[in-house]
Amino acid sequence: MDHVDRVLLAQLQRDATQSYAALGQAAGLSAGAAHERVRKLRERGVIRRTTVETDPAALGGAVLAYVMVDSTSWMGDAAQDFAALPEILEAHIIAGSASVLVKVRTASTEQLQDVLRRIYAIDGVSRTQATVVLETFFERPLSPRTPEQT
Repeated sequence: MDHVDRVLLAQLQRDATQSYAALGQAAGLSAGAAHERVRKLRERGVIRRTTVETDPAALGGAVLAYVMVDSTSWMGDAAQDFAALPEILEAHIIAGSASVLVKVRTASTEQLQDVLRRIYAIDGVSRTQATVVLETFFERPLSPRTPEQT
């Protein structure tokens, strides 16, 4: 990835609805060249998808919690069990005091409690520890850094 690709990615992360002409102008390219660069970034898997950022509270997800899941066995084979719970936005196998870390959004703490019950029903889960987020200062996507910044 070169500087031009990084400029295009940064622009798309700010506003993915920009025209190729606007992207090209920001990166010093023609609209056609910008389109071709973006197409190649998609082909290489650098751009996985284009999506819309939404307000979780407006969609019934005002309660955000991170849940540490302990287990009695290896949880690497349980990905589909975690994915089956729509309130779980992310699930990660982790090193440390727990086996899995999940990010959960619900409308209420009562619904969070129900999700915790359903997590307990997953084979191998022995304990959970939920941390409820009171306020989010910011969330940001991964920035397309230049090699000098890493």
